[in-house]
Amino acid sequence: MSMAAATVEARRQAFAGVPFTRLLGVRREYSEGGRARLVVEARPEFENVIGAMHGGIVATLLDVAMASAAVSKVDFAMTAVTLSMNSTFVRPGHGRLTADGEVLSVDDAIALCQASVTDEAGELVARAIGSFRYLPHR
Repeated sequence: MSMAAATVEARRQAFAGVPFTRLLGVRREYSEGGRARLVVEARPEFENVIGAMHGGIVATLLDVAMASAAVSKVDFAMTAVTLSMNSTFVRPGHGRLTADGEVLSVDDAIALCQASVTDEAGELVARAIGSFRYLPHR
């Protein structure tokens, strides 16, 4: 593996080291070419009072799926931070949740993205649109 490829791979794997997503057990299925898919398994401590996955978990998945798609669009050369996110919750989500994010456009170092979360039954749980600013890695 070339030095450049090793650097890209290290940046690609940085997601797995984010303490918050690691705490939640978020697993990335892929993140490439401006698209990403993340999965989180249901746990009792993630449930709300009606036994569905808490909206905070759903919102986190929407946010991180869009950011992951954004950084994959630039081959992980930069990181991306959330500027805005507008989410709509459609129905309670039960069981494993899957988030799919994609970049819609990039303009002036800002990526416009969208994401959706589906539950274990394949039902739409939530959608979001968000804007993300590209920043250099620390």
